[in-house]
Amino acid sequence: MRVIGGSGENLGVITREEALKAADEANLDLIEISPKANPPVAKIMDFGQYRYETKRKASEVKAKSHVTETKSVQVKIGTGEHDQALKAKRASEWLNDGHRVKVDLFLWGRYKYMEPAFLKERLERFLKIIPAEYKLADEIKKSPKGFTCTLERLGKSVKGPKIIKDDEKPKDVEKVNEASGGTKSKKKSLDELLEDGMV
Repeated sequence: MRVIGGSGENLGVITREEALKAADEANLDLIEISPKANPPVAKIMDFGQYRYETKRKASEVKAKSHVTETKSVQVKIGTGEHDQALKAKRASEWLNDGHRVKVDLFLWGRYKYMEPAFLKERLERFLKIIPAEYKLADEIKKSPKGFTCTLERLGKSVKGPKIIKDDEKPKDVEKVNEASGGTKSKKKSLDELLEDGMV
């Protein structure tokens, strides 16, 4: 068998008896680390240390093998600006963790029959306030419940996209708050939209 000494030196191919004698002289154990190699490889070291290193390496491999999931976030025509900002922040955190994010614009009742261009614009407006660098994995398209698209993190940066802090607000939300005095929501009812000729 090929034997590695206690200090990492290569003792070459020696017999099992010679390897056991060398381990005994070093007051260490003889551990077979590659039994399928030709010839098999053994190392002279402390068995407790070997077990510790094996567990540590297994933990590192497990930590690196990240499982990617597809998370979902749903917005509606009537979702307020504050709620949209919270949902955008949550989507950003998921993207930061390496997950894909499915964004659904949920439509019900009369909203289903509104102009598709207007509905897409509403979904795009939400996408713009997500404080992360992302790309569209699936373009905006019609779905049974409304409109949908899927996002994924742009690049494989270690830092990942920026996550907004509680004291930060997306610019679009700030503009709406300024225009409305910072207290009222800028929601419009379907009737108001019809009167304005937006539908």
